[in-house]
Amino acid sequence: MATYKKKYKPEGKKEENQIDESEFETAGVLNTLDETASKSEQWIEQNSKPLFYTLVAIVVIFVAYMGYNKYQIEPNEKEASNEIAFPRKYFDQAAIAGSGIDSLLRLGLEGAEGNYGFLNIANKYSGTDAGNLANYYAGISYLQMKEYDKAIEYLNKFESDDEMLGPVSLGAIGDAFADINQLGDALNYYEQAATKKSNEFTSPLFLFKAGQAAMELKKYNKAEMLFTKIEEEFPKSEQGKNIQKFIAAAKYAE
Repeated sequence: MATYKKKYKPEGKKEENQIDESEFETAGVLNTLDETASKSEQWIEQNSKPLFYTLVAIVVIFVAYMGYNKYQIEPNEKEASNEIAFPRKYFDQAAIAGSGIDSLLRLGLEGAEGNYGFLNIANKYSGTDAGNLANYYAGISYLQMKEYDKAIEYLNKFESDDEMLGPVSLGAIGDAFADINQLGDALNYYEQAATKKSNEFTSPLFLFKAGQAAMELKKYNKAEMLFTKIEEEFPKSEQGKNIQKFIAAAKYAE
């Protein structure tokens, strides 16, 4: 009697097929990587000269920058620092003089005895720290002389992140605008001055001036907010001592 023999399918055949497929996939990825690497090598070969010239240019720029700092910027900084000592002498004298203040400030601005004034230094050494500081002194000098347009011009040229000078320069611009009755601009600069650097002196001072400007502009809600900020954040400051009455004035203003 014939016997039917069942064909036997070994277990794990399916898995073997899967393994083979994954091997093909891996091979495909490797081939792709080889092709990409080959293309990259070809691109580098084709562009080797431009790449080399770019690298050389970067090195040249860096060396030139270092040389410029060493042989141009640093000597200018030192020279400008020496030059600014002369007009500062007149500026400091004007701060304590009982009379003749304008003449002292003018000497500081324009120079004398063959020495530069703040205006010359700000122009000639514009890229130096001393040249930048000369803009501040010039602006404050013009503000004291009531030449407000020039005060605003030079103070706007001054840039500083110093804890005191940064806020004070912005507040001085606010003062100049307030003195020519441009209270909207004054309010803007007072607010900038108050937030430039947070400290117990300049912040409450310029918040208070901003509040006063807001009152003049009849922006009573804003004034109340500014005065309240003094009460909450700077209660021990000079402006914080009697600030409640200013808050009430703003709150109940018509």
